Amino acid sequence: MGRKPNTVELGMFGAMWSEHCAYKHSRPLLGRLPSIGERVLVGPGENAGAIDIGDGLAVVFKVESHNHPSAVEPYQGAATGVGGIIRDIFTMGARPIALLNSLRFGPLEADDEIDSDAAARNRYLFGGVVGGIAGYGNCIGIPDVGGEIIFDPSYSGNPLVNAMCVGIARHDEITLARAAGAGNVLLLVGASTGRDGIQGASFASATLGDDREERRPAVQVGNPFLEKLLMEACLELARTDAVVAMQDLGAAGLTCALAELTARGGVGAEVDLDAVPRREPGMTPYEVLLSESQERMLIVVRPDQVADVRTIFDRYELTAASIGRIVDEPVITCRTGGEVVCRVPGRALADEAPQYVIHGAAPPAPDTNLAALAGQPVSASVLLELLASPNARDRRPIWQRYDHMNGTNTLIGPGAGDAAVLRIKGTSGALAMAIDGPSPARIGALDPYLAGLSAVLEGAVNVASMGAVPIGITDCLNFGSPQTSLGGWQLERAIDGIADACRALDLPVVSGNVSLYNETPDGPILPTPVVGTIGLIQDRDRALRMTWSEGDAIWLLGDAADDVEALAGSELAWRRGQRGGAPALDLPAVVGMVRLLPELAAASVIGAAHDLSVGGLGVALARVAVASGVGAEISVESAPSPTATLFAERVGRVIVALTPERVPELRDALAAAGVAGQSLGAAGGDRLSLDVAGVRLAIRVSELETAWRTPF
Repeated sequence: MGRKPNTVELGMFGAMWSEHCAYKHSRPLLGRLPSIGERVLVGPGENAGAIDIGDGLAVVFKVESHNHPSAVEPYQGAATGVGGIIRDIFTMGARPIALLNSLRFGPLEADDEIDSDAAARNRYLFGGVVGGIAGYGNCIGIPDVGGEIIFDPSYSGNPLVNAMCVGIARHDEITLARAAGAGNVLLLVGASTGRDGIQGASFASATLGDDREERRPAVQVGNPFLEKLLMEACLELARTDAVVAMQDLGAAGLTCALAELTARGGVGAEVDLDAVPRREPGMTPYEVLLSESQERMLIVVRPDQVADVRTIFDRYELTAASIGRIVDEPVITCRTGGEVVCRVPGRALADEAPQYVIHGAAPPAPDTNLAALAGQPVSASVLLELLASPNARDRRPIWQRYDHMNGTNTLIGPGAGDAAVLRIKGTSGALAMAIDGPSPARIGALDPYLAGLSAVLEGAVNVASMGAVPIGITDCLNFGSPQTSLGGWQLERAIDGIADACRALDLPVVSGNVSLYNETPDGPILPTPVVGTIGLIQDRDRALRMTWSEGDAIWLLGDAADDVEALAGSELAWRRGQRGGAPALDLPAVVGMVRLLPELAAASVIGAAHDLSVGGLGVALARVAVASGVGAEISVESAPSPTATLFAERVGRVIVALTPERVPELRDALAAAGVAGQSLGAAGGDRLSLDVAGVRLAIRVSELETAWRTPF
């Protein structure tokens, strides 16, 4: 700046140069991710990414974290996380059609690692987060259609709340956040400004400690009913030619919106802070500029159309205050009472934060004895234990709190498939969408590269299992401190894994979020890259289901994963205290699987599919049996380790069901694609009967269902 900044300017830099806003440690690495493709209309750098889906339409989507706020005030932290990601979508001129979420918590019950107080705190966080997601999404009328929930001691006290929103826009109505045109008017619309959330961006860039309760004022407070009005007004406005640019007020509030709008457009702004509507008396310029009050948007409007724009907002009973104008000089100048309180180049705030080079190193490999685990006898009790475990059991008690039929587009909702499927109105097509972390969920503790790789592959397999072709992803990178040797290594390796998987699948990363410093005095969370995946189904009548019928042939596609190391990171291994190992992954084989599944669905060769994730083959077979109400006779003749065959969790394996007469077509397709596959048996009866290399189990479907329905 060429001079000493004043207090207001220092506050603006403090927020904008926080890790949360500036990506000081991750930005140098994010350039490794592929972000272009023939379908990409808008890539990283805008509020959300946009991908062409044909018929002049685009799917607009993004995922963001609200981890730190949810650790302090779980209901409002989760609710405002949902509200913020919704604004990122309709800011682009897209109508939100679906919400998804990826959640991580510490154990809800005390055990050897978690005492009763910590478990009680985890239950409080769990209940508050689920309530906040349901409260906001249901009230605004956007269906919550899918997600995942994982429990692990590393998240105790530091939950992860990653919210994803998907919208649809016409190509010619996509709105960008790039201010332009000297003299154009800045309208601040929506809610009035209060003192909630001040320096929330800085709070989100710090390690959680014993000052958790003192951080409560940094958490925003949401109003979904007001956001519904704001969304409808902004979508109506996007269909006019009055809007030059639009930006929501999220982290760092008005400061961020002004900085990003002007920096992207290469212009500046003159702002009268006295014109900002406030809901609390005596607010200082510092508070006005850094408040993170929710449900607010900053819009750049042509002067001759301000009256028309105000007419739209008046109809929705929303404030539209003129707070300034765009100028050619690329500087943000704010005044109060005619006096200048800040004068800062927008690019300095938005683009010129220092960038740090990460110096990481791999930790020593943990001891393990997977061979002993693989040699343990297989029993019905082990399968029932895994099926009832918190990471595998029925999520219906959670999902039933979300309205997943809002908007009447949902064809396959939560729990009914590996991904949600929503119709694209006015076409014969549909979108499949999923949000997933790595599989196995704990693989990041062993190899963060594989965590990034498998997170992408898990999402791709999930949408492919619905018959969809994956077309793009958004990512949310949840890690501990990047300033430690361990944290730096984990972040860099995970990003490399995501990049390699995306290149192999030809999938662009069009948007995303990075959340660092997710740790408490007890240590960091597991490395948790989360990926939101969008897939396209040309004919929605060909979407796959997750149930088989009496007499169907059942096949396993992909790696048999019957080797000892395939147990590494699995739910069984973790529950048995085996927390090491060197897992392997055949990337080309999984890519072949992802490409083959939609072809099999489009040709109606297969009618059902379900991927193998938590609990491996045994739990996957049980899940489909319960969903179908029909058992199966399953036989695997050769298995070096029956335990590994049933309970390994290597990503990229799918069970499919088809009528017996289509089996020859399946064999031919597998041979042509070079994808491994083996017949497992046939559906029928009221029991799941398993014969794995002479080890025989038989469990009634009703018993499986009782275990799976174990309540939280």
